Amino acid sequence: MDPKKGIEYLIENEMLNNTPEDVAQFLYKGEGLNKTAIGEYLGERNDFNMKVLKAFVNLHEFLDMILVQALRQFLWSFRLPGEAQKIDRMMECFAERYCELNPGVFTSTDTCYVLSFAIIMLNTSLHNPSVKDKPTVERFISMNRGINDGGDLPQDLLVSLYESIKKEPFKIPEDDGNDLMHTFFNPDKEGWLWKQGCTSKFSGRYRSWKRRWFILNDNCLYYFEFTTDKEPKGIIPLENIHLREVQDRNKPHCFELYATNNEVIKACKTDSEGKVVEGKHTVYRMSAASTEDKDAWMKCIRASISENPFYDMLSARRKKAQHPK
Repeated sequence: MDPKKGIEYLIENEMLNNTPEDVAQFLYKGEGLNKTAIGEYLGERNDFNMKVLKAFVNLHEFLDMILVQALRQFLWSFRLPGEAQKIDRMMECFAERYCELNPGVFTSTDTCYVLSFAIIMLNTSLHNPSVKDKPTVERFISMNRGINDGGDLPQDLLVSLYESIKKEPFKIPEDDGNDLMHTFFNPDKEGWLWKQGCTSKFSGRYRSWKRRWFILNDNCLYYFEFTTDKEPKGIIPLENIHLREVQDRNKPHCFELYATNNEVIKACKTDSEGKVVEGKHTVYRMSAASTEDKDAWMKCIRASISENPFYDMLSARRKKAQHPK
């Protein structure tokens, strides 16, 4: 459940050598390993883990593979983490390795990086049943214009990539259900807060206060009825929302999460029958035990609030590929 401690244990007990190459080989073979945990370990930003990531990627053989084949192999060897910075480092290493083994296919690693993400997003758009507006091959070609150092990639290449994904979606590694446990094992912050029944966009009513155990991790705020619960009562992704301190006549030390432009916050919870339902609330108000606790929660939540950082990174990389210096 904690891959860093697991690797340290294996090294201390001389079951692994303390080298990036040996650790990478262990993760690459992956016999019985949780692929979510592999992804989390490879995505850590410290010198040793980044060297392990480089060695791990170099164990993949992409020679003479078309890009979509290389992506299929790469994305099966671990599970992409949810944090944009980690994904960025992983895909950058992938693009460097692919271009190193296949020189001349792309004019730069940025081109390979952007196209790789375009393929991943195409896979989601074509095969996720919740996406109603399926992209056409013409739209896929259009969205990749100018990414080859300002020029266009061959149309027949883009058509072949589109057809490959349309015919066969990526196989995404599925673990054995330990993903939530892994998430809650190393939280950014956890503790008791009073949570007010949220304001509804439709009724505008407040409900009663309830004490909940909150866990902050992976840009999400989870809350539980009891600390021993294995599954959360609710999940609040910290995307496109704001945080503010508020005064409440009934509770001290309050703060709120609120949506931009009075929109509904993207969240979910379990109802009285145990079914997962979408939240329909514009505000989540919490009360801490003290001023210090409130300030600590607000500081940690503010650090986790994201406005789609993955898309910001991809946009910046796309501009670089379209307008090279």
